[in-house]
Amino acid sequence: MILVVYPYSEGRIRERERERESTNQSSPNFASNFHLSNTKLQMPKPRSSLILLLLHLLILHLASTISGIRKDVSLQAKRICRSTVQGRYLLSDDNGNVCDALSLDLESRCCPGKGEQFSCHGCNLVSQCCNSYEFCVSCCQNPAQTQKELALKVKIAKPATAGTYSSVFDFCAGRCRHNSESVVHENAYVSDYHHCFSLRSNSSGATDEHMEATLAGITVIIGGQGESCDSVCKSNGQSCVPNKLVALNRCEMMQKYMRCKGACLASIGSDQPAEVVDDAPRHLNPGACLYTRTLSMLSCDGSHRHTRRLCPCA
Repeated sequence: MILVVYPYSEGRIRERERERESTNQSSPNFASNFHLSNTKLQMPKPRSSLILLLLHLLILHLASTISGIRKDVSLQAKRICRSTVQGRYLLSDDNGNVCDALSLDLESRCCPGKGEQFSCHGCNLVSQCCNSYEFCVSCCQNPAQTQKELALKVKIAKPATAGTYSSVFDFCAGRCRHNSESVVHENAYVSDYHHCFSLRSNSSGATDEHMEATLAGITVIIGGQGESCDSVCKSNGQSCVPNKLVALNRCEMMQKYMRCKGACLASIGSDQPAEVVDDAPRHLNPGACLYTRTLSMLSCDGSHRHTRRLCPCA
């Protein structure tokens, strides 16, 4: 058997070689393009955490700026005053100011403060009693009239378990109200000055040491029967000091200077503090010392024919 091989023509061989070369050249380009396209698809995106961080810093900066502006323009919370509610027309706040109800600031509840602070209008500074509740509270808050450390020791009620006042305003608002000491026969006032703020003689704050201190420079003299303190002090070349009568209007002080053999009794009279003479009628309690619960009646010119007065002179 004879195998006949027909060789490619020269032109056909060259054509095959060109096809092979073109195939070899196209393969690398395709791979390269494919790699580049993949590279573009795999590029990292911007980090969201970095954006959030920048946003957070911006918010903090703006907040500090706003806070600074608020402080600069003094946008602070207003102080709220406490005020009395007993009067029909007038009010007294805890700043010691008195105003009518229509003048009260609706936001702060404070009086305008245009008038006199700690006004004692209509008050007797000797007895520390006033004819108006609101001016009593205002006058009482004056540090010259009420010592804070003593006022805060005063019990709100008589029982030993009762609490004490928490502020001078509370003390004044409580003390200036009517009490049994300011009325007689349960339906009439002893005096027009029936709003009193003086410390009670039996208050825990009114110590003997304090009372002695208030009498510094004062000569305490026992008057003769029927004499007024004006007369007693004048005969000694001095004058009666009316605002010191309160310090002597206590059993402890009278017992220090007088015999008080007939006990120490509460009474009502302009001649007190005093001691009833021994030869007085029996119903007047001979020998007893008398102090008044109605401080508005304390006076240097008061006298009684059956008593001897205890007088502060200077």
